[in-house]
Amino acid sequence: MIVHLVADDPGIWSQIFNYDNYGELLALVTNSLIAGAVLGVVGGLISVVVMMRDLAFAVHGIAELSFAGASAALLAGVNVAAGSLAGSIVAALVIGALGVRAADRNSAIGVLMPFGLGLGVLFLALYKGRAANKFGLLTGQIVAVDTPQMTWLLGISALALAALAVVWRPLTFASADPDVAAARGVPVRALSPVFTVILALAVSVAIQVVGALLVLALVVTPAAAAMRVTASPRLVPLLSVAFAVTSMVGGILLALGSSIPISPYVTTISFTLYLICRAVGARRTRAGWSGRPATSATA
Repeated sequence: MIVHLVADDPGIWSQIFNYDNYGELLALVTNSLIAGAVLGVVGGLISVVVMMRDLAFAVHGIAELSFAGASAALLAGVNVAAGSLAGSIVAALVIGALGVRAADRNSAIGVLMPFGLGLGVLFLALYKGRAANKFGLLTGQIVAVDTPQMTWLLGISALALAALAVVWRPLTFASADPDVAAARGVPVRALSPVFTVILALAVSVAIQVVGALLVLALVVTPAAAAMRVTASPRLVPLLSVAFAVTSMVGGILLALGSSIPISPYVTTISFTLYLICRAVGARRTRAGWSGRPATSATA
């Protein structure tokens, strides 16, 4: 029914894909394109550790409190990026304090998520400004990255990347095999809250472009796709970053000529890449399975 409605109504297609005056519009989103590429690098790298540590649910929990912080800042008339960052850091600290084991952590996040979303909805309901500002916090806006926000975004992204560079090797080692890492002197317990704070930094900047509801497409899906086609510790981060940058920049370029928020475009590209990687991985698995008996017989 929905497919027929879209197919029969050219007005809907013009809202989704409209490239009139595209060149002029492209000049207006230079900051957003730079922001999208930077977020793709940060999100792609963070995504690898998120998948290794099974923290996809934590991403959602941090995003909800980050949304609450951004909404509170919007209502108070202060820097929205600072509010988003504050909400993310609070969420990271609370998650780290309430849950060490996975079951405890997930329970704490399950409690935080509706609370954070409820606070955000309350603050937005009290806000009397432009409706686009409210909607953008949830679904993202391609023209929302002005120069002050760009400064915040680049600064926080640089901080997150620097922190990742310092802890990357012990962090990935501890994520892959915590028992062996602990036996070799890696501070496994200390790395957990450190990464949660780095994750909070990444989520706080991602919300500025893709919105709170769909941040998972940037911080989870890229590595999930990459891990479907390779297990190489070198290739997974590279592919994850490539997928995240493609999703972000491609989503901005597609959304530019429409009246639709950026999020559906970013998530569609990200999900398509995941499906392709899943199909490639499944094909390799079948080929490997059918090839093993022949090799054994030959041997």
